[in-house]
Amino acid sequence: MAEHQGGGGEHQMGPGGAQIQRHPMAVSAVKAVSAAMLGGSMLVLSGLILAGTVIALTVATPLLVIFSPVLVPGAIAVSLLALGFVTSGGFGVAALSVLSWMYQYLTGKHPPGADQLDYAKGRLASKARDFRESAQQRLDQAQRT
Repeated sequence: MAEHQGGGGEHQMGPGGAQIQRHPMAVSAVKAVSAAMLGGSMLVLSGLILAGTVIALTVATPLLVIFSPVLVPGAIAVSLLALGFVTSGGFGVAALSVLSWMYQYLTGKHPPGADQLDYAKGRLASKARDFRESAQQRLDQAQRT
């Protein structure tokens, strides 16, 4: 069924090609009823989940208290182990990306940030040249006196 908007209200093509006109009030009422039913069912479902969670916590709390001398250090060890693996992986990815950037830079490609590096290299070379010239002038003055 193909729907299209007309001038007066909603129209729908029927099986024989004739237009069937729906009333906007009926469509709104159907939408409101279906939304209320869906919202109500979601509310009931969330209440059931909340009740199940409370019951599960009530049952599990004594077990957690009894086994806490084992569970707490175990949880700490597992979280430190996971943190170590994640950190190691992050440093590995960082090292690979730096090596990739260096390879691109050294092979003549233009990776992001190469302009800043070239500018900094030029400034360092200029300062080193100025320092060498200044030291040479001081050395010449010291030899003359």
